[in-house]
Amino acid sequence: MTEGRGATAFSVRARRLKLVLTDCDGVLTDGGVYYSERGEELKRFNIRDGMGVERLKMRAGIETGIISGECSPAILRRAEKLAITECHLGAKDKATTVRTLLHQRHLSIEQVAYLGDDVNDLPAFGLVGLSACPGDACDEVKAAADILLELWGGHGAFREFSEIILKALALAD
Repeated sequence: MTEGRGATAFSVRARRLKLVLTDCDGVLTDGGVYYSERGEELKRFNIRDGMGVERLKMRAGIETGIISGECSPAILRRAEKLAITECHLGAKDKATTVRTLLHQRHLSIEQVAYLGDDVNDLPAFGLVGLSACPGDACDEVKAAADILLELWGGHGAFREFSEIILKALALAD
């Protein structure tokens, strides 16, 4: 993990979290999209990221949500498997989705984190108390993120972020 802007108070910021939002493609997946001859879209998810979702919820009471610009049934199925109720597909304006979630869930900016990898995630970074990106995120996102993770999207980046949060809360084992 590389600490970006404002990381010195990370543990204080982590203690406030109630919701961790994440992009899907390039964070929960490696960004690859697979099509069969029937045109069905397939995505590869990392099981360790799923454990990160579970550990945040079970050990710290922190919920997870997915905000994706894509309308993929595979993302919806993954969210259902992980019991993620905040799954927003086709969200081309992620900042509006984050604002809506803040309002609907009565959360402050400081209570939400966002994990993203590309320029379309940047507007959401400015609306949360803590931002992070996978190690293979684009340069603009790396420069804006509070935390630059070592692992790449689809290869455990979400799990890495969840463990960093749990350690800050002294709940990791």
